[in-house]
Amino acid sequence: MHSLYRGKDFISTQDWTLEELWMLLDVAWELKRKFALGIPHRLLQDKTLFMMFFEQSTRTRNSFEAGMTQLGGHAHDLTPDKMQISHGEEARDTAKVLSRFGHGIAIRNCFIDEGNKYINEVAEHAHVPVINLQCDVYHPTQIAADIMTVVERFGRNLRGRKCVVSWAYAPSYMKPMSVPQSLILLMPRFGMDVVLAHPPEFDLMPHIMKQAEENAKEAGVKFEVTDDMDAAFEGAHVVYPKSWGALMRTRKAEESMAMAKKYTDWICDERRMGLAASDAIYMHCLPADRGYEVTDAVIDGKQSVVWDEAENRLHVAKAIMALTMGGRP
Repeated sequence: MHSLYRGKDFISTQDWTLEELWMLLDVAWELKRKFALGIPHRLLQDKTLFMMFFEQSTRTRNSFEAGMTQLGGHAHDLTPDKMQISHGEEARDTAKVLSRFGHGIAIRNCFIDEGNKYINEVAEHAHVPVINLQCDVYHPTQIAADIMTVVERFGRNLRGRKCVVSWAYAPSYMKPMSVPQSLILLMPRFGMDVVLAHPPEFDLMPHIMKQAEENAKEAGVKFEVTDDMDAAFEGAHVVYPKSWGALMRTRKAEESMAMAKKYTDWICDERRMGLAASDAIYMHCLPADRGYEVTDAVIDGKQSVVWDEAENRLHVAKAIMALTMGGRP
């Protein structure tokens, strides 16, 4: 299959074919090898990426900025208060100007009902590729690193492997749904049976659920939903328990947190890991709420791959940028 990556947006993994996603992973592994061996790979010499962060970030911000440096270019770390966005500049105007200055635009905007819309509006008017660094619907760069990590552990043939995407309790704040939604969309496409587990109040967006069902049907795998965390964990090869807000029920943080307090026992501990397959891995996008979402024994234990997963954010970021901002003219 012939694909043209140069200039292609990366807003949702749904927009990329399975063949394109495998190419992305293969490039990420090639760049990971070069990074490990200290081999220069300045594929984006003198190119510029504009990174617009409407929220805080550790892994995404640093993986893209470090990655751009290693590729020979430069990443601008921008926040709305540093730009005319704070004075009401429209997305289309920002898009057109930054397109004239550089070679790519990357945006994190998780504002509910606004983030994905904003990113797509920028993409509509930009003349350079737009990369979604997380919005209120998707987190494609995280999920690309996740599948990269899964394949490293279990190989390219994931048929018969069970992935559990589970809600977990956290008292910190009302977290976005973008990670679990992106997981249930992508994992079936790579041949995994997926189980989504959550209390009744914490359902995901209906159109995402429908897409996940369609992806599973097309791939010939299972997609199931349960409100029993223990049942979900039984025999699982990948467990990904994390918190998200009850955003389909309320937009008020205090109401969502009150609902969550009924389910403080939704934690990934050693007992639950014991329900999973003997070779199961524990995953989390980080930061994890230790003692709430997961126990120290699990996240620091031998089944945890969170640090490999975090490192793979760097290699995936570089692959996305190299393919979309470089490549053949």
